[in-house]
Amino acid sequence: MLDLRPPANLVDKRAVLFWTTRAALGWLVLLVAELLWLLLADGGTPLLVVLLVTAALAAAHLIVMPQWRYRVHRWETTPQVVYTQSGWFNQERRIAPVSRIQTVDTERGPLERLFGLANLTVTTASARGPVHIHGLTLEQAQRLAAELATLTQATAGDAT
Repeated sequence: MLDLRPPANLVDKRAVLFWTTRAALGWLVLLVAELLWLLLADGGTPLLVVLLVTAALAAAHLIVMPQWRYRVHRWETTPQVVYTQSGWFNQERRIAPVSRIQTVDTERGPLERLFGLANLTVTTASARGPVHIHGLTLEQAQRLAAELATLTQATAGDAT
């Protein structure tokens, strides 16, 4: 059995703060809802326990998840393939041959723009779906998109 090495490139370090912020916003919504429930329902101790447990889970998630994802999320391109590794609980490695690339797109949501990050999506002729590289700088994403477009044009085949 062939054991592949991890892809060579880490995502940008700012992805850690981005992932933390995005997760914190989700936890904040839940905590505010629980706090309002506690105050309006006069639920007493059981609701206070639920709020405290939620706060503890949120803190653990916000401390562990971003660092863990940063250590796992990697990417690499060669003239032949796009190779990614992602996830934190469910980890996945994807290898997409350049000859199968159909489109290369960059995307930046409002939060990514705030952190100076971008995502790259490489759509291939695969039933498995596109390959995503999250947490790149805008410059990296644009450069990588241009490089992959050039490699794709130079590769024989019809990407199917």
